[in-house]
Amino acid sequence: MTAVVFTGGCASVDSEDGKLRDLIRKESERLGRETLSPERDMKGVTTGEKRDPAALKKEPPSRNPAAEDLKFTPISEARDVAARLESYAREVLGESAAGISVPDSGQGSSPDADFMPVNLAETFRLAQTSAREFKTAEEEYVLAAIRLLMERHRWGPRLFNDTSVIATGQGDEGSFQSAVDLINELRATQRLPAGGELEARWLWNATENLREQTTGRYRQSSAIILGGSIPLLRGAGDVAQEDLIQAERDLVYQSRIFERFRRILLVSIAEDYFDLVQTRALIVNQVQQIESLREFERQTQALVDAGRKAQFDLNDAKNQVLDGVASLANLREQYILQLDRFKVRLGLALDSKLDIQPLQFELPEPDTTLTEATHAALDFRLDLQNERDRVDDAQRGVRNARNNVLPNLDLTGDVRFPTDPDTREGGVGFDPEEMNYRAGITFGLPLDREIERLAVRQSVIRYEQAQRQYERFRDDVVVAVRSALRNIDLSRFQLQLAEEQVKITMQRREEQLLKADELDTRKRLEAEEDLLSARNNRDQAKTDLRVAILNYLLASDQLRVARDGGFQPLPGMTPETAEPAQTAPGVSIEGAVENPVEPAP
Repeated sequence: MTAVVFTGGCASVDSEDGKLRDLIRKESERLGRETLSPERDMKGVTTGEKRDPAALKKEPPSRNPAAEDLKFTPISEARDVAARLESYAREVLGESAAGISVPDSGQGSSPDADFMPVNLAETFRLAQTSAREFKTAEEEYVLAAIRLLMERHRWGPRLFNDTSVIATGQGDEGSFQSAVDLINELRATQRLPAGGELEARWLWNATENLREQTTGRYRQSSAIILGGSIPLLRGAGDVAQEDLIQAERDLVYQSRIFERFRRILLVSIAEDYFDLVQTRALIVNQVQQIESLREFERQTQALVDAGRKAQFDLNDAKNQVLDGVASLANLREQYILQLDRFKVRLGLALDSKLDIQPLQFELPEPDTTLTEATHAALDFRLDLQNERDRVDDAQRGVRNARNNVLPNLDLTGDVRFPTDPDTREGGVGFDPEEMNYRAGITFGLPLDREIERLAVRQSVIRYEQAQRQYERFRDDVVVAVRSALRNIDLSRFQLQLAEEQVKITMQRREEQLLKADELDTRKRLEAEEDLLSARNNRDQAKTDLRVAILNYLLASDQLRVARDGGFQPLPGMTPETAEPAQTAPGVSIEGAVENPVEPAP
């Protein structure tokens, strides 16, 4: 018996999971062909059904040792800090960390073989596979579908069966007559679209008189009862289906929220990836500057030895090298921290080994106007559509609240088909001649509707709030998309200026190299700092331009995410083109292609 119940329960669960998947799939397909339909397999989920004694403790223990129970071991200030920093880097970055260490020989090593290469497309896929925030958004979508299925079930025919065993006793001068009643009630209910409910019941009753010795001690009867209740004023009409209507609309809202979230997640993950690549570019630029400063230090040392420059010039050059080394250490730690946080966001283990690949993601800049961008955002923004539809929800709430003020006018009735009451064991032999019926109409004066009248005013205020919220949200969308489009031009302008700064600074340094013997040390060092700053600004401007284009597509909701979580190009977009990695000569930075860029002399 247990096996049968268990098997039936499993089959029922599988059936419900199938209904859930079908409902979500249909809703997602209505939204668009490229939208994702979440499919959560709940069979392997730990439900916490196993009894855990720790979970029953009213006062779970806390671990908070006293100060005297703790131990702190000081470390020597003379320790090899550089070696320890190097070990930290190697632990996270592998042997390739040597490529972003303080360069002496200029030789770097390639990434470890056991590191997993991760490019931007793979990152998008991981974000939609293991990222915790994605799973939470997916679950909210599933929960909305579950709520709708529950509400739909309430509006379908529902079966109930109640079995009761009742013992009764009646005393008469110390003598008790005892009886046992066995009552089984099988009923089916059905809600009506305009309000009210129909019910069909089969009532079966068997009575055993325990003290009687005659053959009439056992009696059995049954009856079929058909009844219903229909409201004519209060609770009648569309208000009766309010919960179902709202649940259906909520699933639509949640499908939009989920798809909008996927687009936001893609842009956010892309920004994190861009930041990693940007920090790596800063490291490359810093390595190049250190190489150049070391070369200048050697040249200055030779001039000092020849008596052609003073010792303080050499000291300035050495100090500049030390500043560069310190900046490189900070950048390397920043990169490691960013990488660890990136793993956490993707839902990966912190000890997983990732080899961030050079960026290969280029987007064309859109040729559009502020007016066109505004119209696109007002038409396509899924979250704006939700706000617009919620105004209708609030308006419907006002109508429902006003309906609740009406008086009660309910039509009720039932028909009963019993077995012959003269038959001791009626069984299922129903006697139509014994049929009885009851019909009535009830009118309830609205003597106390103070709370309901206040609820009407409350609903009116909420409707006005919903209107203002929609208008504010609409204006914010317009502001955001216009700003996003302007930022594209601003980022392109900043990139042009940054590239020109790099060109001018390179020319300035080349001129200084031709007059190295006559050049003032301070000016040469300032040139190196300016070149580093120009390179960093150029790389940042490239990142800002990519982000600006993605943010425009997101602000206008023209960004499309493929089912696997990847970026889906729009018609007219050129294919993604590879961007050459920037790295110092012979320096490998976590998968960067060894391609000399602006080599130091």
